[in-house]
Amino acid sequence: MQAMIFAAGKGTRLKPLTDSIPKALVEVKGKTLLARTIESLKAAGCERIVVNVHHFSEQIKDYLARHDFGIDIRISDETSRLLDTGGGIKSAAALLDVTRPVLIHNVDILSNVDLQNFYNYSTGADVRMLVSRRKTKRYLIFNTNMRLVGWTNIETSEIKSPYPTLRQLKFEAPDKVGYLQHNHYLLAFSGIHVVGPELFNCLRAERENVFPIMIFYLRYADRLNILGYEKPDLKILDVGKLDTLRQAEQFVDEEL
Repeated sequence: MQAMIFAAGKGTRLKPLTDSIPKALVEVKGKTLLARTIESLKAAGCERIVVNVHHFSEQIKDYLARHDFGIDIRISDETSRLLDTGGGIKSAAALLDVTRPVLIHNVDILSNVDLQNFYNYSTGADVRMLVSRRKTKRYLIFNTNMRLVGWTNIETSEIKSPYPTLRQLKFEAPDKVGYLQHNHYLLAFSGIHVVGPELFNCLRAERENVFPIMIFYLRYADRLNILGYEKPDLKILDVGKLDTLRQAEQFVDEEL
């Protein structure tokens, strides 16, 4: 098993903390978000982890040099240029075995997901995305086979999809039982996904080096087998803002 941790972001939503340290080194109950993610991946059987860095990159490099996690950890250095999520995966490919699936994990996500089972379950898909039924403004759109077909902003009614007929629909804010609309599911992305070899083949053909992975997924949704997985008892927290950082200690105690 191999993985990549997105740790290059500027962490603007966590200011003023991230005025002096990278988001990856923000602590929850005395342990950095980076350490928590690495330990979760190692416990799942991960043998190699690639960490991309940009904001205060030297601090993350020094931190990893000073802490031995007993696992092969490599740095994908974006210090000179932040590549966004899609460009980040594309650049990190040289440090990974792209003939095997790679689990991608945002550094600021805490969850109760069994990462090993999720990784193994994703065999056969070009991309497997962990999704959930939560309130948001932006939803991924899946057909009844849980294949990604588009994205929508329910406030603006904007739809992005390679399928013209889907772009003619209008989706409303889901209620507790309303995540199925027009025979499609509206689900929110968790920040955890597994990508397979065919995805890397498509990334190599991509001319751009800086782009979001979600835009790439939507562009290839009619060509790649991009599937969603909804964990029924999912507990997840995005520790990306100061208010959720305050909730994180309770989350660690109660859910993890």
